[in-house]
Amino acid sequence: MRTRRGFCYPNPKVNMCRENKIVKRRRDDFSGVGDHRKRSRLSPGVTGHHPDLFDSLPDDLVVSILCKLTSSAASPADFVNVLITCKRLNGLGHHSLVLSKASQKMLTVKAQNWSDSAQRFLKQCADAGNVEACYTLGMIRFYCLQNRGSGASLMAKAAISSHAPSLYSLAVIQFNGSGGSKNDKDLRAGVALCARAAFLGHIDALRELGHCLQDGYGVKQNIAEGRRFLVQANARELAAVLSMTPSALTAGGWLTWNPLPHHRHGAGSGCPLLSDFGCNVPAPEAHPANQFLTEWFASKGGVPGSGLRLCSHAGCGRPESRRHEFRRCSVCGTVNYCSRACQALDWKMRHKAECTPVERWIDEDGENDGNGNGEMGEEGQNMGES
Repeated sequence: MRTRRGFCYPNPKVNMCRENKIVKRRRDDFSGVGDHRKRSRLSPGVTGHHPDLFDSLPDDLVVSILCKLTSSAASPADFVNVLITCKRLNGLGHHSLVLSKASQKMLTVKAQNWSDSAQRFLKQCADAGNVEACYTLGMIRFYCLQNRGSGASLMAKAAISSHAPSLYSLAVIQFNGSGGSKNDKDLRAGVALCARAAFLGHIDALRELGHCLQDGYGVKQNIAEGRRFLVQANARELAAVLSMTPSALTAGGWLTWNPLPHHRHGAGSGCPLLSDFGCNVPAPEAHPANQFLTEWFASKGGVPGSGLRLCSHAGCGRPESRRHEFRRCSVCGTVNYCSRACQALDWKMRHKAECTPVERWIDEDGENDGNGNGEMGEEGQNMGES
């Protein structure tokens, strides 16, 4: 459209069409960029991101790996570090199959760290069928928390599964009548439990059984058979030492002659320990449950209760449940033990050098400390009633 001077007006329709085309192109360009961004997020090939292969593993395989870990864990921290890794491991780590395979070291609990959560975890492991958890929690409840019925039932549950330490602990309870009166002693049951634990390879139970046969304590006296069992206990003790690492054997210097006086007992009084033959065999490592008992009562000043005493063997930790439950040494009357096995171990480790006859204590103190609340011979061969 031209004017009088010859200028042309722009056609509004054409301009509108051109503007619409430009806006459309811009929208298409921006929409293309947005689609490209979305596609880059969704496709792993663009950014180089790979999916986590751990999520694709089946639960059965992960549980099997965790079972291997708990059975070989050297401390509770090994298991805790796995649980805090991710939510899936935390969930599968509490699987009953995983807890049933937990090792003795993984279930170790310090007395200073005892809490309701620690007790719940041990109870969860015990409910899963872990015999070590049953024994550890049973010992803690019976002796520390004074829940006698629950503790004994947990140890009995482990004993049914042929757990040797549980069998021996129940035998000690039967010998002493722990948790009851003096009339609750069942010597025959104690001997039977010791025999079963000894058959499973428990050295202390074998030594206890030998003393019972030698003294006729709860069983018909058979001195020859009792001595044979004591020799077997010494042989198993030596085999346990030889199975240690070479560095542990050379560091201790255990094949040295013991300068202490040997064979103070007369002929026919029993079989001496390996230390009496010149072998300073190192003391066996205490079970975590016994370590817990020792730490628990040490934090209370070493006194389990009014008029009650602890077993003098450092690796035991068992307390009396009533007064004069444990038997004293008949020579000095200053130490007391829950069993003949504890007396035999403490004799070779410590008491052999410290034991002093009763007459000396009478002369110096004016009273007899070993006044018949039980009798033990020098070598642990003669333990009388309390």
